[in-house]
Amino acid sequence: MMWRNGEIVSLGKTWDGCVECRVLLDDGEEARALAYTQLVGRPETGQRALLTASAAVKGLGTGGYLMVAALPDNLPPDPPPGPGHIVKARYTPLQYMTLGADEQESEWHEALREADSIDGMPVLVADLHSAVPAAVAAVRARRPGARIAYVMDDGAALPAWFSRAAAAMRESGHIVGTISCGQAFGGQLEAVNVHTALLAARIVWKADLAVVAQGPGNLGTGTKWGFSGTKVGEALNAAAALGGVPIALLRMSNADSRGRHFGLSHHTHTALSRVALVETLCPCPVLDGPEASDSGLPADFSASDKPGSPADFDLSHDSGSPAEPKARKLSSLVGADVRRLLASQLDSLFECERLKRVDVPTDGLDEVLASSPVPLRTMGRGLAEDPLAFLAAGVAGYAAADAL
Repeated sequence: MMWRNGEIVSLGKTWDGCVECRVLLDDGEEARALAYTQLVGRPETGQRALLTASAAVKGLGTGGYLMVAALPDNLPPDPPPGPGHIVKARYTPLQYMTLGADEQESEWHEALREADSIDGMPVLVADLHSAVPAAVAAVRARRPGARIAYVMDDGAALPAWFSRAAAAMRESGHIVGTISCGQAFGGQLEAVNVHTALLAARIVWKADLAVVAQGPGNLGTGTKWGFSGTKVGEALNAAAALGGVPIALLRMSNADSRGRHFGLSHHTHTALSRVALVETLCPCPVLDGPEASDSGLPADFSASDKPGSPADFDLSHDSGSPAEPKARKLSSLVGADVRRLLASQLDSLFECERLKRVDVPTDGLDEVLASSPVPLRTMGRGLAEDPLAFLAAGVAGYAAADAL
């Protein structure tokens, strides 16, 4: 663990349970920091802050933040007495006690005590957190009134508060809220595991559909099995065990420089063909329109040129509203070489007979994705830079909506 002392010098953006800060460190450097108000209280300028710096120093997926571990001169008061004895992030210095939806002190305990079915509810499962807003936007385009629950497992970020996307989707009404399960915490509902999270979504929130994905900051080691996305298969198994409809969101990319994630990600192939043990719907985008002449395959695939230029499709949200698409469709930015590679990868995936391929046209997705209330980005790439990633998420959302 790398520790730092600092002083809060300014406050920045705030969203559900989070406050951005600028801190002046003892060595005279300034840095960005993030405080979870439910854990450490609300920071104010001039306060001394005790911070952890390990992930930020190594440049890992914490958004570049130092994390505020305590405001030692301004500790928050104890919360008022109340129900709840579920402990998350157990046996860590910041273990968090909360009320689980299904525990004995919960008002929903009796409804969940013998619950054993989600009554055919579609459960859409994604590897990456960045796919969730695109999938949700597509569901709502087909079924505007659908009640969608986001189930956040503990494969990546543990505090649900870290997700600006989840906060924005809830604020816009795109989702009912977040159910944090396993060691994850901070959702509007808390659950012991993905099974009770799905039951709570259906029974407590009357959800029509659940989207399951880890929070921001997924883990991977570049090995066949060393990645947090194996939980995709486990969540699909849980959906089937509870009588739901398991639907897999296939992780794809036409811009990832790593060969193992180019086209169809090896995470998807392993999680679906080896971890998931149940029949699963697998929506695949039908890429209509003329493709770019060359795809820019990674070095692993011995190609060089890039696919269509993102300048051909400007969907920046920086101005506060989505820009109008130019002449080219998103699918046309996916090059011929990518399409050939993807076709081969999908043929290999669907050698697993449990996986049921569903080819879904991308009609209307350009507008649906451009109008998402959450700016769409994955691994630092926007909608026009990696259209295949978001088209795959969008058709999964379409398929989930059609399963209602």
